[in-house]
Amino acid sequence: MGQQILTVSESWRRIGAWLAVHSPADFAVLNPPAAPEAVRDAERVLGAPFPGDLVESLRCHNGLGVWAAFLPEQSPLSVSGIVDRWQTCMGVAVENDALTIRPWDDEPWWHPLWVPWAESADGVVQVIDQRPGRDVGRLGWAGHSGGGDFTDSWPGLADFLDAVAGVLYEGGGVRGLHPYLTAQGDLWWDEEDSRELNGEPLRPAPVGLV
Repeated sequence: MGQQILTVSESWRRIGAWLAVHSPADFAVLNPPAAPEAVRDAERVLGAPFPGDLVESLRCHNGLGVWAAFLPEQSPLSVSGIVDRWQTCMGVAVENDALTIRPWDDEPWWHPLWVPWAESADGVVQVIDQRPGRDVGRLGWAGHSGGGDFTDSWPGLADFLDAVAGVLYEGGGVRGLHPYLTAQGDLWWDEEDSRELNGEPLRPAPVGLV
C-alpha cells in the first residue's frame, strides 16, 4: 500500500506555515476562506457541484490576492476567478466549435465539466476534470491552442498539494521542479540546480520550518 496522502486542508496548513516562516510576502497574498454562499452561487453558474477537493481548498483560501508562483507553474483562482475563466472558455468554445474533439487531438479544446482552479503565468488554465469515469477529479491543462492536456496528470488536487507540502518539508522536487527563494524572498519553482531568474540569484529553499 502506498503512503496515505494528506487532505487538502492539511496540505494547505503545512504550505501556509512554511510560507509564513520563509516567504512572508507570499503568505500575505493567500486570501481568507471563501464564503459558502459564494461557492453555491458559482456552482449554479457552472451547473454542477464543485469537486470536493476544490471546495475544501476554497474553505482554506479563496485563491490568491495577486498572481504568485509559490505552487509549481500555477496560481490558485478565487471563486470569482473560477467563474470568470469558465464562462470565458465556454464562450470561446461555443463560438469556435471547440467543444468537440478534433481529429488531431485527444481532447476537446474545452469541456463544460472542466472546472478551472488555477492558471499559469501566461494564462493557461489548470482544470479539474469532472467528466464521469475512472479519471474523474484528475488535473489537466486547457491551453490557448490545441486540445486539453492530461499527460502525466495528477490524480486529484489533494495529491498535488500533498506533493508540494512534502517537498517543502522533506526536500526533493515536484515532477522535476524544485523550490527556490528569489532575491525578493518569493518562492519559485524551477529545474534542479537553477542559479538565477531574470538575471537575479536564486537560492535553494529551506527544508522544513527551521
